[in-house]
Amino acid sequence: MPNPSVQPFAVRSRQRRLAAGMIAAALLALAGPAIGQTPAAQPPAAKTAPAQAAPATPSAPAAPSAPALPPKAAAEAAPQAVPGFWDPRRRPDRPDLSRLTVIRFLTETDYPPFNFTGPDGNPAGFNVDLARSLCDEIKVTCTIQMRRFETLIDALATNRGDAIIASMAVTPQLRAKVDFTDPYYRAPARFVSRRDNVMPEIRPEYLEGKKVGVIGGTSHEAYLKAMFTDAEIHSYPDNDALRAALRRGEVDFIFGDAISLAFWINGTDSAECCAFSGGPFVESRYFGEGVGIAIRKGNDLLRQSLNWALFRIWEKGRFTDLWLRYFSVSPF
Repeated sequence: MPNPSVQPFAVRSRQRRLAAGMIAAALLALAGPAIGQTPAAQPPAAKTAPAQAAPATPSAPAAPSAPALPPKAAAEAAPQAVPGFWDPRRRPDRPDLSRLTVIRFLTETDYPPFNFTGPDGNPAGFNVDLARSLCDEIKVTCTIQMRRFETLIDALATNRGDAIIASMAVTPQLRAKVDFTDPYYRAPARFVSRRDNVMPEIRPEYLEGKKVGVIGGTSHEAYLKAMFTDAEIHSYPDNDALRAALRRGEVDFIFGDAISLAFWINGTDSAECCAFSGGPFVESRYFGEGVGIAIRKGNDLLRQSLNWALFRIWEKGRFTDLWLRYFSVSPF
């Protein structure tokens, strides 16, 4: 197992895929522009996520002699939120789109809900629909070819495709091989509690003495040990054991990948037991840089065109519509 304090939490994890079943998890926080809000003219508006993770140094209580107390438990989790990674004040310039004649997208074969084969046998999923929206915005012919994830980089390098849209984490290792667009989503970390114990905000001092479950050997565990030093941390081997511990009341909270947890909360396996507590944690050292579209090194025209199109579909509200179609419980 890699050292979680050194390597960012990876989007592609066999353990996470098996544990989440039919869902995908992505990892990741971008150490770049702050998350923007969906324009007011395009409801529902996105909530601004924190630019950094929870502070390592707890906030001082109002009175020096009084201990810090957690907020009163909320009945329900926060309303649906849609991520936005684009600053309306930093509109990208429109490149010369006439120079693009076709974009050959590559994606993965089986990573629902991001990539999967639809009932008609054609590619489907969040990434596929996003690619089609980008092609529509650029007004260029596009193809989408499904391949095994481990073959995508080689297929791009050998000119069997122009761009990879497959929930690929942006890492320093991959940046040495390919270029990336701006990120179009991330998978933050979040706490989950039983519904009768939901907290609208979580800070390190609020979890003093609380039992918090986490999968051992992950970046999530490393983050808890670094930031939530007064919590009682319990490690579990996999997602099934972790979530069962919360349902049985062995722990007060569990902490993990928010996208995977969002699908569990909204699925039948949870039996409506649980909900998110507090907001997302997106510290890039632990949870990665973000998820972008990979293109061959030096293909600046395609990179700039895709960045322009990503901004445009977000600005028009189409990204919000697409997100809400696939994610009924927001990880943010």
